[in-house]
Amino acid sequence: MTTTGESLLALLPAIHRIRDEELASRLPEQLTPGEQTELLALEALGGAADEKDSLRREVLRAKLRRGPLGAFLSLVGEQVAVLEESLEQLYEDLFLETAAPWVLPYLGDLIGYRLLHPAESGEGVAWDRRAEIGHTIAFRRRKGTASMLEQLARDVTGHPGAAVAELFTRLVTTQSLNHVRPSAAITPDLRRGSAVDRVGTAFEASPRTLDVRAVESGAARPAISNIAAFVWRLHALRLERTPAVRDSGSTTRLRFHPLGIDCQLVQRPEREEEISHLAGPRNVPGPITRRRLLDDLPHLYGPERSLAVWLDGVLVPVGDVVALNLATSGSGWMRTPPAGKVGIDPELGRLVVPAAVPVTVMFHRAGVNGAFGGEYARAHTFPESGSTRLRVPQDHTTVQAALAALGGSGTVEITDSGRYEGSLTVSAAAGSRVSLRAADGRRPTLVLTGPMTVQGGAGAEVELNGLQVVGHPVVVPATASLARLSVRHCTLVPGGPLTPEGAPTKPGGLGVDVQRDATRLVVERSITGAIKAMERTRVDVLDSVVDAGDITRLAIGPCGALSVRSSTVVGRTTPQQLEVSDSLLLGQVSVADRQSGCARFSYLPPGSRSPRRYRCAPVEPGDVPQFTSLSFAAPGYARLADSVADAIRRGSEDESEMGVHRRLQEPQREADLRTRFDEYLRLGLRAGVVHES
Repeated sequence: MTTTGESLLALLPAIHRIRDEELASRLPEQLTPGEQTELLALEALGGAADEKDSLRREVLRAKLRRGPLGAFLSLVGEQVAVLEESLEQLYEDLFLETAAPWVLPYLGDLIGYRLLHPAESGEGVAWDRRAEIGHTIAFRRRKGTASMLEQLARDVTGHPGAAVAELFTRLVTTQSLNHVRPSAAITPDLRRGSAVDRVGTAFEASPRTLDVRAVESGAARPAISNIAAFVWRLHALRLERTPAVRDSGSTTRLRFHPLGIDCQLVQRPEREEEISHLAGPRNVPGPITRRRLLDDLPHLYGPERSLAVWLDGVLVPVGDVVALNLATSGSGWMRTPPAGKVGIDPELGRLVVPAAVPVTVMFHRAGVNGAFGGEYARAHTFPESGSTRLRVPQDHTTVQAALAALGGSGTVEITDSGRYEGSLTVSAAAGSRVSLRAADGRRPTLVLTGPMTVQGGAGAEVELNGLQVVGHPVVVPATASLARLSVRHCTLVPGGPLTPEGAPTKPGGLGVDVQRDATRLVVERSITGAIKAMERTRVDVLDSVVDAGDITRLAIGPCGALSVRSSTVVGRTTPQQLEVSDSLLLGQVSVADRQSGCARFSYLPPGSRSPRRYRCAPVEPGDVPQFTSLSFAAPGYARLADSVADAIRRGSEDESEMGVHRRLQEPQREADLRTRFDEYLRLGLRAGVVHES
């Protein structure tokens, strides 16, 4: 139990506590004005307060009763608690599972483990070496086996899925008639639908002819000496109990994605129980094909599996689900499920239900975890408790009603991943802060029928956190006195709303429009459309994508001081001053004041007018960013292609890639894996890394 001032005070005779409370009643008010307001709000909640609010209420009550002795012991208790925490951490640092990140290299040194690239867990860093260090001795005992190499690939890269294939098993060979192997046929059996469905994937079993090119270049090429490590860099991102979106003109045809677009569904990986087990299709976040859904429906369907459907709040039984091809054909969709059944097309993210009732779905899509809003841990980004908090839909059924009841100070928290339609106005009182956020582990969608107006008095601040916003931009009117607008872990859909195919209906549309000079805009871990601001407005873009839809359109500007760090900007940039580092600015950059600021470890197109540069690209004529896709609806949105030049792929300050995905440290992971493979492979074998989509 942690020592506190109250626990120390409880150790003293009761007479001292009684006299201390008597003195407290004659002293000036012990609570600050803000704490007094907070206590009144918490007292008004009564028995409806949750555990966190109840604890805060008791703390404020204790402070109200505290006299000089209680205040002194409170200070002593704080220092004793710090000492106790330090002692506990020193004990935990003796064990790999609980040690602090900085201790890991020292624990690894005890068994001869050496870090290749420094990697510490924490905010903004992708992975640590805890698992690899813990498995090092087991790796050495099982050196060279396929299951060992597979576990090594997962531990070193930290990717959600990895599979290792010995490519000589896929090589076409001439067989001896004395030792015929029927399973090693030269031509594939087209009658085996599941095997045909896996052609071109990590789990392909079809024979291939010899390829003598180097496997290290990244392709899976059958040869006697080749080993391929297939890694899935994209996570299976869960979206829990969100309303399905009806197709235009139909009441029974729907789409899983809350934006109403086609979306490839992916599998939630199943955990491997044994370290000696080789990964199969169920153990990686791979795409769910129609054949997979047909053959493996019981393992894919269910509330705790990869996808599920509720009709009017009732879970559809697995026996009532069928896999269908629901591609567009003529004026409708290609197939219709049998009567009373629910048809699902996992490749397009479509479903057909038997009746026009409310439909709620759970599914997984491919994407980057830890950014742009989603069902991941974001509680560390929430402000400390102490302000009024209203929940939607528990306290108010609509977001606007909750904002109106807030009174200009506090938090409105959306506690589900639902869809909320309408226009919004967010107002903060002078000197106050208003936060409109999604609850930790939730991703609601706000479908705006008009601009989201954000305003406030002098010194006020508004924060948007964890939201997906589509339809209209976020606007700070010129008449507002708002000091700061923060957009964190949000997706302000570029060019939205989108067509069912994922194409923008408003290419180049605004994501944020700041019409007041003195308002500071901070965009962090978010995706947004173009940003428009006034000539004296300061804009900070951190670990984000600003997408104007085309490099010829204006993405950011005009604005005053612009700071861009570890971000990707699709479109032109026209600030007064510019500080940019570890970023990709794909459109022309035109800075008015080139005597201030600098550009570091970033890409700026040839012909850009920028401040002084330090180690920027392009270095050679071919140093041009190439992407897997710049379409917002694509799972690999804004990810660099494998063929991009090293000046871009390893051009940031820490030798990672430039742009929004710098924090993932993909080049370091791949380099570390290749180095570890050299250490553990048997003599004569060569390994390559293949990125599975």
